[in-house]
Amino acid sequence: MTETISNNAMIYAILALDSEVALQKEYLESDDVPEDERDNEVEILSDLEQAFMEFIDFYKKRCKADKELPSIDELLIHTI
Repeated sequence: MTETISNNAMIYAILALDSEVALQKEYLESDDVPEDERDNEVEILSDLEQAFMEFIDFYKKRCKADKELPSIDELLIHTI
């Protein structure tokens, strides 16, 4: 079964991943990460960042087709 992701679902996924990347970076910068788990946590951050970039790329393509969608800059303005 092939389903198309709705614009809203894509926007929410981007915003959620953006938040998760920020939280993971904050966690890694803290002293809370046990040394024996640091490599795993860095890998998790890398996976989150990769997923985020894939959604960004897909969203940019969708924006070219649908001019009514907010730009990626408008979506992520809260991070500035």
